[in-house]
Amino acid sequence: MLEKTVRMNALFDFYQPLLTAKQQKYLELYYLDDYSLGEISERYDVSRQAVYDNIKRTEVMLEEYEEKLGLYRKYKRRMSFYRELRQYAGSHASPSQEMLDAIEALEKLEEEGAM
Repeated sequence: MLEKTVRMNALFDFYQPLLTAKQQKYLELYYLDDYSLGEISERYDVSRQAVYDNIKRTEVMLEEYEEKLGLYRKYKRRMSFYRELRQYAGSHASPSQEMLDAIEALEKLEEEGAM
């Protein structure tokens, strides 16, 4: 379940603007704030089943977006390359400060883009 939660949070970060306001709020409460289906249903005065159905449909949508666009997969790959670059720079006696600064700048851009 933790793996799914981490994945849904990541997909939500990338594809949130493509969701409706209600989909965004339900996923935010369920995955980020750890609300139960019952708590969300009480808050919005809808049935627990309606909340469940909305969340499940939204999860499917997020997976479809990822399958088609691959933003999260590409992000993870880029981050892996940055780690490799940092290791490469660290394995040399004196890596250039410019190289380290460039890696750090790229990592910061990634973090900003994922939010």
